[in-house]
Amino acid sequence: MSCALSIKDLTCQYESQTVLESLSLEVEHGEIVCLLGASGCGKTTLLKAIAGLLPLTSGVMNLNCQTIDDGKHWLPPEQRNIGMIFQDYALFPHLTVFENVAFGLRKESEQSKKDKVQEMLELVHLDGFGDRYPHQLSGGQQQRVAIARSLAYKPDLLLLDEPFSNIDTQVRHELISEIRKIFKKQGVTAIFVTHSREEAFAFADKMAVMNYGVIEQYGSASELYYQPSSKFVADFLGGGSYLKAKRVSEQEFETDLGVIEAKPQTEISLEAHCELLLRPQHIQVTSGTESTISVLEQQFMGDHCRYVIEANGQKLLATSAEALEVGQPVAVKVDTHGVLAF
Repeated sequence: MSCALSIKDLTCQYESQTVLESLSLEVEHGEIVCLLGASGCGKTTLLKAIAGLLPLTSGVMNLNCQTIDDGKHWLPPEQRNIGMIFQDYALFPHLTVFENVAFGLRKESEQSKKDKVQEMLELVHLDGFGDRYPHQLSGGQQQRVAIARSLAYKPDLLLLDEPFSNIDTQVRHELISEIRKIFKKQGVTAIFVTHSREEAFAFADKMAVMNYGVIEQYGSASELYYQPSSKFVADFLGGGSYLKAKRVSEQEFETDLGVIEAKPQTEISLEAHCELLLRPQHIQVTSGTESTISVLEQQFMGDHCRYVIEANGQKLLATSAEALEVGQPVAVKVDTHGVLAF
């Protein structure tokens, strides 16, 4: 795959405050990339910079090998062939679904426009909805109209700002799967913003975890989850707990749960004190009458229960095949596969 979007050393300032600093990112053709982070981390600012709504202070941005912004020369948004879908869809309420989708096709002949709109409505499974108005549609259907409108004129890049936040939880997962299939079928290159790791895992090919205007780590969901480069990324992408440890050999660490094998993610010298990242699946607990470790909390997760246990004053998340009660003593087994040391 060739690079569709290339960003190098991008810095953006707003009212003398640096919002994005020395940020670099490459997106391949046909990739769906997620900008993931907490509110205020700069992800929407980056989306606006890519769209041309916010000029760069410094750095270079190329789209399909053409420089669209280098801090001095700036290509206006209408010349970038970039589509954008907003959180509230931004559909025209006085226009029908057909007219909304056709809005960007004004230069085409009437027959070409009609054929293209029909193709897009079939693509997003809204065939027969052309005469309806936005207020007559559900949130998921409005989202499909916004996507059909954006794809109708074949943008080089599609930007989506919190695209699923206004969708009912009940239909969100189904819609995410459906839209991902549409994008893949059409070969769409897309960047979307979210603060939901579940949406990012389900929709994106790659994820960029952002923190205070920089990208902490960029890669596939499995890379970032199983090989986080920092405690920030590890904490942001999933529940886990940290167990105090001391490095006693190349792969072994001494803890209150015994000697555990782990892979250092940062430089840790022998005999140095550190912490092991243990995901809930790493700690399996079973009832154990002789144990000094007990259940502090039971967290019902719907299809399973998660437990909080205490080991020498340290609270750890654990899983169990048994139904356990709060206060019950438990035996602990640690699965060392994938345990990381920081």
